[in-house]
Amino acid sequence: MFTIGDFARHGRVSVRMLRHYDATGLLRPAHVDPASGYRHYTAAQLARLNRILALKDLGFTLQQVSDIVDEKVGVEELRGMLRLRQAELETAVAAAEARLVRVEARLRAIESEGRMPADDVVIKTVPSLRVAELTATADSFEPEDIGPVIGPLYDELFRRLGAAGISPAGPGVACYEDAPEGGGRITVHAAVQVSAPLQDGAVRVLDLPSLDQAATIVHRGSMDSVLPTAQTLARWIDAHGYHATGYPREINLECPADRDEWVTELQTPVTQG
Repeated sequence: MFTIGDFARHGRVSVRMLRHYDATGLLRPAHVDPASGYRHYTAAQLARLNRILALKDLGFTLQQVSDIVDEKVGVEELRGMLRLRQAELETAVAAAEARLVRVEARLRAIESEGRMPADDVVIKTVPSLRVAELTATADSFEPEDIGPVIGPLYDELFRRLGAAGISPAGPGVACYEDAPEGGGRITVHAAVQVSAPLQDGAVRVLDLPSLDQAATIVHRGSMDSVLPTAQTLARWIDAHGYHATGYPREINLECPADRDEWVTELQTPVTQG
């Protein structure tokens, strides 16, 4: 048998944790000396300890862990619990990865402060464009609020276009405006160029207005990392005596499977003076 200290070392846990597991009934010592109260464990109990720690790392409560290791949970129920926890962890990992991308974008924006592009920004007229679109509302213009809205919008837009027999005739175009209810909320327009007649229905087809003057810049990479490019454009607009009159349009010039290979033109409507 092992003393509690030896068992803790072999199990790579603290003595305090073993005492807690004893108090909750999750892992009782194999023997407790009646005179000294010293706890002793067997090598076979390492298997139960390993299962407890693995389930605890998966995020199960101690009560759930107890039910599982004591076989109070059936195989199918356990499989369902594990699949649910797997999905939760995958969602958390995806959220953490997206947060890292946004942090990196902020760092790049900070690093680019004070540097003005010589020829990256172009002032041009943007012609009217016929598009099919769907709209929804995001809580803010922050990437973490826009991304979860615009992605599903495009998925649904292309599904409806396919059902209606309408084929895209050009790039995707994302547009934004302040939502009518205010409060910083944003109306998101997920659109794609088409050649279909004007119509309202499952998919709205409309003519996107032309822009007399737009300050444009090309962003290369995922839209999760667009911040440095967008702020470069904003600094150029300010430095050259222009005034932005709306949110930038995002023209998806190239959208391969690898989002880091995307090419997107930002078109900010501007006036001078």
